[in-house]
Amino acid sequence: MLSLYSQNLENAVNEIAKLPGVGKRTALRLALHLIKTEPEDVQLLTDRISKLKTDICSCKVCYNISDHEICDICANPKRDAAVICVVQDIRDVIAIENTSQFNGLYHVLGGVISPMEGVGIRQLRLQELFDRVGKGDVKELILALPATVEGDTTNFFIYKNVKDKVPLVTTIARGIGVGEELEYADEVTLGRSLVARLDFDKAYNKNTK
Repeated sequence: MLSLYSQNLENAVNEIAKLPGVGKRTALRLALHLIKTEPEDVQLLTDRISKLKTDICSCKVCYNISDHEICDICANPKRDAAVICVVQDIRDVIAIENTSQFNGLYHVLGGVISPMEGVGIRQLRLQELFDRVGKGDVKELILALPATVEGDTTNFFIYKNVKDKVPLVTTIARGIGVGEELEYADEVTLGRSLVARLDFDKAYNKNTK
């Protein structure tokens, strides 16, 4: 239908519609907006998008997104390097940072163990986590993975591998609903969950009895 007007417009709409959560109607609205936008502003947008692929990398310490080899969080001397919060992905780092309740470092796994989706131990940054813990500098490991079966499975696997290497392993309090992703939790609830985090061993044993 769009080809009746312009093949270029149709091509643009098809590409924009590939973005998560963007349907053809929204893509068309965005494309029409870009047509009316000043050329220099469109060029600035395309340049910024291009830099997402060329100028952004993963932090060599925590695997968060960064403009440098070491991200700003890991490089900040005011952060408590003895406390590491384990999260599923980068969106969780953003969600937790928005609470202003955490002053430690992170470890981004890149997912959770999910055999049904073909995600196993080797697909995640678990060994990198164990290597960090193995250095002996970590005093607390916070498990902040989703409250799902896959998240709990990953939590327990990590716990079994680090319980003898870290003085304290905690999990965020379940103010986060079961099955809820961290990125969708409101900042107050997520912040309180971090402050009221629980000893993982006690929380797990209590929940399985």
